[in-house]
This record gives sequence, structure tokens and C-alpha cells, in this order.
Amino acid sequence: METQGHDEIGRKVELAWLAAFYGGMLTEKQRLVLQLHCEEDMSLGEIAQEAGVSRQGVHDMLTRAAAKLFDMEEKLGMAARFTRMGDGLEQCRQAMREKRYDEAEQLLDALIRLDQEESNGL
Repeated sequence: METQGHDEIGRKVELAWLAAFYGGMLTEKQRLVLQLHCEEDMSLGEIAQEAGVSRQGVHDMLTRAAAKLFDMEEKLGMAARFTRMGDGLEQCRQAMREKRYDEAEQLLDALIRLDQEESNGL
């Protein structure tokens, strides 16, 4: 049962993360319901009362919003790209701190190439 709770928390965190990138593609009502679900941790019943829709309506909106967010990430990959770039920059920072300047330069070159390759695809 504990794993299920962690899975639910992980899904809420992932949805909130994707909403940061693609939330503008959702309807205002979907954004509200998603925010109340993910960030405020409200139940479907509480969200239904707050949003003025049925519990089933909240469930349907969350399902559609999640599907849209995952679809956008699959097509565009902006969240994954952001994570890759951040990880690469952190590796570069660590190399600089440790005075491994050649490695830091190689990491930066790789990030620039990655950025150029991914930008060309858009």
C-alpha cells in the first residue's frame, strides 16, 4: 500500500512538472483542477465542490489534462530536454570546481551540440 501512495505522489509531481511546461495548452478549468489535485492535494470531491463540477467531471478533466500533458511531452520533449541541460550544466559546474577545465569545456561543447540538434528539430 505504501508503494501505491508513493506512486500517486510521483504521478502528481510529474503532472505538476509537465504543467509547468505545457499548462498553457490546457483549458483554464483543467489547469485549476490539476493545480488543486497536484499542488493542493485535494480529493476529487473537494475539487468538485471548489470547481463547481461533479466528482466524475473532475476525474474526466484530470484524465484528459494528464493525457494532453503526456502527449505534449512525448511530441516536444521540453521537460526532458530541460532536465538533460540542467544535469549537464551541473556536471560542468562540478568539473570547474574540481579544476577539470578540459572536461568542463567538453561538457559545454556537448550541451551546445545537443541544444543545436534539438533546436533544429523544432
